[in-house]
Amino acid sequence: MPPCLCLPSPTLLFSTRHRCRLLKPPHASSQISLDSPLCNQISKSKTTGVIVIGGGLAGLAAANRLQADNIPFLLLEASDAVGGRVRSDIVDGYILDRGFQIFITGYPEARKILDYDSLDLRKFYSGAQVYYGGRFHTVADPLRHFADSLQSLTNPIGTVVDKLLIGLTRLNVLTQGDDEILNAEEVPTIDLLKKIGFSDAILERFFRPFFGGIFFDRELETTSRLFNFIFKCLALGDNTLPAKGIAAIPEQLAAKFSANSILFNTRVVSIDSESNSSSMTVKLQNGEILQSEFGVILAVEEPEAVKLLAGEKTVEVRQPVRSTVCLYFSADQDKVPIQDPVLLLNGSGKGIINNMFFATNVAPSYAPAGKALVSVTLVGLYGDVADEDLVDRVMKELSGWFGESVVGSWSYLRLYRIGFAQPNQCPPTNLKKNPKIKPGLYICGDYVTSATFDGALVSGKKAAETLLQDRVMVNV
Repeated sequence: MPPCLCLPSPTLLFSTRHRCRLLKPPHASSQISLDSPLCNQISKSKTTGVIVIGGGLAGLAAANRLQADNIPFLLLEASDAVGGRVRSDIVDGYILDRGFQIFITGYPEARKILDYDSLDLRKFYSGAQVYYGGRFHTVADPLRHFADSLQSLTNPIGTVVDKLLIGLTRLNVLTQGDDEILNAEEVPTIDLLKKIGFSDAILERFFRPFFGGIFFDRELETTSRLFNFIFKCLALGDNTLPAKGIAAIPEQLAAKFSANSILFNTRVVSIDSESNSSSMTVKLQNGEILQSEFGVILAVEEPEAVKLLAGEKTVEVRQPVRSTVCLYFSADQDKVPIQDPVLLLNGSGKGIINNMFFATNVAPSYAPAGKALVSVTLVGLYGDVADEDLVDRVMKELSGWFGESVVGSWSYLRLYRIGFAQPNQCPPTNLKKNPKIKPGLYICGDYVTSATFDGALVSGKKAAETLLQDRVMVNV
């Protein structure tokens, strides 16, 4: 850990004539929100130690690391709350996560930085139920659900040999360190699975919908490095949801910071540097100018980062980016056909649904008493299909699974189209990118490391530590 830099303790190293009234936004009790237009009209000259641009997991992790060394910082977030893509909305008493998101407790960095107990994590069944041949078949983790795994040995979701190969793959990843996995020789995940010897049956009926839903890539062209890392994390932990929604994760991080360290509804339009100096100038959309004494950490998603870094030596956003659609429906509790907290996969090879689950089977707090919440995920954006047509197609497909009398009683709540759900991480990849762009300018985000919650957290911490190390070198 870099030595502590002896800097002033206040977050901002300036004073202003106007005082901003800070309020907590609804449904995000641990966040700080701007409520006055005066907050964007205060002094034209502001200086702080470090400016962190972006309040997603990476930006929050960077700020957390800076705070650990008492480095003053200001975090700028363009939207009205922290989280980036890790957000939740409250709609008619239902908690709707913005897109299909599951938190894996086996993530190594998350274990260090998050308080799992206070998140009140609710567990999924360790396995899945796969829709194939007109019914559901169980795929179970043999170490956690031994009896279920024995019963599933002869089901049509792969052969007995396939199930043994899953166990061997698990042992293989558990014997490797994380750095070893992320730096290993790589191939597309589908090529790795074929090389291991998995049958076409389990590839099509389990791996494509399961890991396709994680990567938002049903072709499984994503790097084998990411597959092995996630497979290891799944072996070491549980799939979970925080009782208060996925947004509870970034909210917990933000709650550690002082009230004046985060500015919401604050969009950055440019970043400039003084020659041969780590001092950076940040221009906001409203024309206001901010200055950082020690540097800027850019923690926005990849497409926005490329825009703000125009003129710097950065690569273009790899195409296609990973997109998804998530639909939510409400139901009466007695109209839920499956009571287990299990992920349901579409292994039929037909239709547009990739996976779904009854969120209230995992976390009853996701819906009002007596009600249930249904979450359905599609891989891809379906940009040429109107929302109402997409809802109709999904309802029709679900009716084929559970019956029209059941699905017909459900009510549509909301649809989310996530154009940039994840970066494209097909080979060749570099999952250990250097966060330093130039003196005083650093990047972080899941596109810098692995496209996971953990990757975002690691990249944020690494960006902050690189900045701190550079400061030590300058002062030597």
